[in-house]
Amino acid sequence: MLINSFSMRRAGLAAAIALACLGALVLAGPAAIASSGGTGTADSSPTVRGHKAKLRHGKAIPPKSAPRRVKQVIDAANEIAKGKGYCSGGGYSSWKSPCYDCSSAVSYALHGGGLIKQAKPPSGLMNWGRARKGQWITVYANSGHAFMKVAGLRFDTADTKGGGPGWADGMGWERTQSHVARHKGPF
Repeated sequence: MLINSFSMRRAGLAAAIALACLGALVLAGPAAIASSGGTGTADSSPTVRGHKAKLRHGKAIPPKSAPRRVKQVIDAANEIAKGKGYCSGGGYSSWKSPCYDCSSAVSYALHGGGLIKQAKPPSGLMNWGRARKGQWITVYANSGHAFMKVAGLRFDTADTKGGGPGWADGMGWERTQSHVARHKGPF
């Protein structure tokens, strides 16, 4: 089989991304978190005026008051929630994949809402959008892991029921102190 240099570079990127996602959480120092938009605390903040998505049979049901793009992000995340497995480096070469890792699952959902053009590794999501929490969507990323909170529910590949990407009510073992918080636009 002939493998060109482009394929090798893409495979190298996927391997690097996989290593970042599989590794233990890299704890950033307080100064690094503060300068890059990290919250420095566990996220127990209320959602917009108490409007929270509901969790039914592993899928998120957006509140009626959610903006259209937020509903689109939730719908896209629901497409892969517990229907797709976890795999290192999955979901980067194509939006449709049999499996996703942490940041490609977050990227897939954001893409569904028109908020991102291509899948990003955790380190790429650390610089996505604007610093701080969003009103409806907050992406949490560090150099080794990414997840997001949408309308009060956590979308993650870790600490959710079953395998692969999924929704959870609450933060589970995730602690936002080691992540930067990012959002885009009014969301």
